[in-house]
Amino acid sequence: ALVLADMGICCIDEFDKMEESDRTAIHEVMEQQTVSIAKSGITTTLNCRTTVLAAANPVFGRYNPYKSPVENIDLPPALLSRFDLLFLLLDTVDSEKDKNLALHVCKVHSNFQKSDNEKKGDGDDVPPSDGIYDFKAFDAAFMRNYIRKARTFEPLIDDELQRDIVDAYVGMRDEEKTGDRDSRKSYTTPRTLLAILRLSQAHARTRFSDRVERQDFDEAIRLMKASKESVELAAPAKKNANPLDLVYDIVADLSRRETDNDGWVDMAHVVSMAGHKALTKEMVIEAIENWESLSVLLRSEDKQTVRFLVPAA
Repeated sequence: ALVLADMGICCIDEFDKMEESDRTAIHEVMEQQTVSIAKSGITTTLNCRTTVLAAANPVFGRYNPYKSPVENIDLPPALLSRFDLLFLLLDTVDSEKDKNLALHVCKVHSNFQKSDNEKKGDGDDVPPSDGIYDFKAFDAAFMRNYIRKARTFEPLIDDELQRDIVDAYVGMRDEEKTGDRDSRKSYTTPRTLLAILRLSQAHARTRFSDRVERQDFDEAIRLMKASKESVELAAPAKKNANPLDLVYDIVADLSRRETDNDGWVDMAHVVSMAGHKALTKEMVIEAIENWESLSVLLRSEDKQTVRFLVPAA
């Protein structure tokens, strides 16, 4: 399958249930973009220049946030470190998200299948969202053409960005050494530097650009931070814990990380992190409003960002 996916994407489900032989072979694929085959006295090497998108389940059915991803997924650390991004998706109770998911699934099973003639005459139409989402999705034909065009570009790193990339990598290593992060949950290796370069180049391709610019590098760093935070902040809330204190701690932790925004933190980021502690969006907003009434937190006029009036200790 990896050989057939050369110059494409290979999606693997139940990644944690791979056989040991396949798991050994995928090491070479993700490191060298090749796979070695020896059969019937013939030894050869085939290209596997593919992107791997994998999904795995916790080893005991439910994720234990007190353990590291390696302990939960039961995969070798050397294999996990080969992935550029690692996101933890917890099934938390959220009435709005649950409703949208149920509506989407019901809609998929209720729409009729268009005939061939209708597809030819109406290929660019996209079914309406019926109020489930506040955006109109692009159709498959447009996305295929867009991706085909973007992959023709091979962007290079600007000279002035090289020092910034090096400084960002060194800073991530120093932060892990001097900070209070749990090294079992995430760690920065030289492969992280390659991941930053690949993500920056990928973002430049989406702009149809031959040069990697500052905005591409910033987006790559944002994705790396979001990946680490999804794992590091996935600690369960203690029983009878006050939601106000939990939201306060989340905002304080994120404001310390966002040193470039004058302490402002994206509300969507706060809600996402609070979801790992079983807090709904309504609970987060109520807690922030309470802190606002105490002149501790301040929200922007559009209610999209929040920060401390006085920096948290």
